[in-house]
Amino acid sequence: MEEKMKETILTFLKKETILCVSGILAAASACIIPPDGQYPGYLDAKVLVLLFCLMAVMAAVQQLGVFDRFASHLLARAHQQRQLAMTLIMLCFFSAMFVTNDVALITFVPFTIMLLERANLREKMIPYIVMQTIAANLGSMLTPVGNPQNLYLYTISGMEIHDFFAATTPYVLFSYFLLFLFCLAQGSKPLAPPKPTAEKPYDTKEKAYLLVLSVLFFLCILAVFRIIPYQAILLVILLWFLLVQRGILKRVDYCLLLTFVFFFVLIGNLGRIPAIRNALQSLMLGREVLVSFLSCQFISNVPATVLLSEFTNRYDLLLTGVNIGGLGTLIASMASLISYKYFAQVPGAKKGRYLAYFTLMNVLFAAILLGLCAFLAYC
Repeated sequence: MEEKMKETILTFLKKETILCVSGILAAASACIIPPDGQYPGYLDAKVLVLLFCLMAVMAAVQQLGVFDRFASHLLARAHQQRQLAMTLIMLCFFSAMFVTNDVALITFVPFTIMLLERANLREKMIPYIVMQTIAANLGSMLTPVGNPQNLYLYTISGMEIHDFFAATTPYVLFSYFLLFLFCLAQGSKPLAPPKPTAEKPYDTKEKAYLLVLSVLFFLCILAVFRIIPYQAILLVILLWFLLVQRGILKRVDYCLLLTFVFFFVLIGNLGRIPAIRNALQSLMLGREVLVSFLSCQFISNVPATVLLSEFTNRYDLLLTGVNIGGLGTLIASMASLISYKYFAQVPGAKKGRYLAYFTLMNVLFAAILLGLCAFLAYC
């Protein structure tokens, strides 16, 4: 029994390392600044509510197999390796803009592994999965709902939507160009025609669910863009998933939400320690992109965003830094770990080769985008 409990704890620690570290840091900061009446003010309820609502809706859509069906229809039209690469990689790039990078990779990486094994293209597994991961991380930077750090910064900064897109669009367009070049380089070798698969049509109940979920997602977007109160969408979401699709709430990533809470506590307490606050503000001044990029390499982009947002008002530069910061090490973006875990489960997976290729391509893309950032700043 003890051994089983130890194994469970170790598995949890490995899976939720960032959560555990953030909890320890929050507890340590609470020893310096004991809990008082200011603690509730640390939490940003709007960020937590919107993140919860979006995760719940996306979990429900994913359960209905919408993304799998869409991918299957597109792949049926791929006749060359170049087209296959374009479809698999761009699916992650564009879908991540709306369903988050995590959901895009959870949906399409297992699908890619299965497809490449059936097509006897195992040698393409590492480059395609790595590029899918890069594509999801870069595509998700475009919109406020593409990833948690975008949602957080857009919510707390109060920036207008056109300012947000002005900060993200150049990098997304250039990223698309780089990914497009990679896909072109895959050549025109023909593919074996895919085996036909029987696809069960949606029944009336599932169609009704899809309609409702589409409306809920639209309402979430309105709340993100501050058109309707976030409290209203929370009430609607809870009513739907408590009364109709009850099992969905179990699939929400509550560990991510709790990680946000811990970091809210940490940065709230750090902000009340003058020496630390002044040091971080001095460090960030004029170096927002570089400091945020480097921070992501060690603590990942979501915690880095929450931590550093307290010490700068240049949210546009912070947004650029943490989004490019998703490239680099395996932990720079937690979404990258999703792809790696799926690949590691493949029999005979060459993990060392995967990590080497992953690091090489991430460093290459990061260097190019940081160079673009420096060029735009100079202009």
